[in-house]
Amino acid sequence: MDKKEQVMTGFRDLFNKMVWLNKTKMEIQLEGHKPSEVHCMEFIGRHADSNVTRLAESLYMTSGAISKITKKLLQKGLIESYRKPDNKKEIYFRLTRQGEEVYRIHEELHREFRERDQAVFEEVTEEQFDGMLRFIEKYSSHLDAEIKKQGQPT
Repeated sequence: MDKKEQVMTGFRDLFNKMVWLNKTKMEIQLEGHKPSEVHCMEFIGRHADSNVTRLAESLYMTSGAISKITKKLLQKGLIESYRKPDNKKEIYFRLTRQGEEVYRIHEELHREFRERDQAVFEEVTEEQFDGMLRFIEKYSSHLDAEIKKQGQPT
């Protein structure tokens, strides 16, 4: 296996291990909420004036899929929709109190997972971080270009 394959396999293995370690606690703490719903609420919680288009682009999902998710979140009382006075056409979303509580639990779980893994990051030098970040940015830009070639927004 060459180094490129080792890197890609390593990324995949890291991601799978993180998902496996975090899964049970996430499922217990966020019972009744699908991961796609939680990620949708996370985006809404972090970005003012979230709409279907922005959610679809950021979560790499179709507008139709986001419409279904937001409909469920509206029915569950986790988000509410609104329009701006100067734009009656566009529908935006914000978290309700109940949605903010789910968002808070999700953020707390991520903080807990970061603390669990902090020991590893304490050993990484600034130069190593800079190198990893440059690679991630370069690879991400490449993937954005590939997505755009397929007619999908980035």
